[in-house]
Amino acid sequence: MSEALKEARAAYELGEVPIGAVVEKDGIIIGRGHNLTETSKDPTAHAELLALRQAAKELGGWRLSGCSLYVTAEPCAMCAGAIVWARIEKLYIGTMDPKSGACGSVFNIPQEPRLNHYVEIETGMMQTECQTILKAFFKELRKKKSEEKIL
Repeated sequence: MSEALKEARAAYELGEVPIGAVVEKDGIIIGRGHNLTETSKDPTAHAELLALRQAAKELGGWRLSGCSLYVTAEPCAMCAGAIVWARIEKLYIGTMDPKSGACGSVFNIPQEPRLNHYVEIETGMMQTECQTILKAFFKELRKKKSEEKIL
């Protein structure tokens, strides 16, 4: 998760929502990503999807069987679907997202029994650190928006 946090910090520096993700197989990181939706003007440029794409390229196929995904914040529905589709074995989540999380909060797509793949999920990994960077980012964003209204 510390590597995913490094990715989240990179997103923060770009003014992106600070979420980072890494894909690991056999103890080796094969995919990395951080949010780039604003930078790339792409609604699908979420940390998880970028990490999954890189891992698939590294392995030479879209099935990421035997891989684990570490992500600093609970994935959305789009990313949760991709996690299932990629056949991720285990998902490690830093902090949950009670407003739009799709891995246990609002929905639980990776463990939906009607789907063809089940993902093991572990939550709360480095939770304080993952929450802190998100809170700092949104506090700073609210401050900037407030200052813009004053001007």
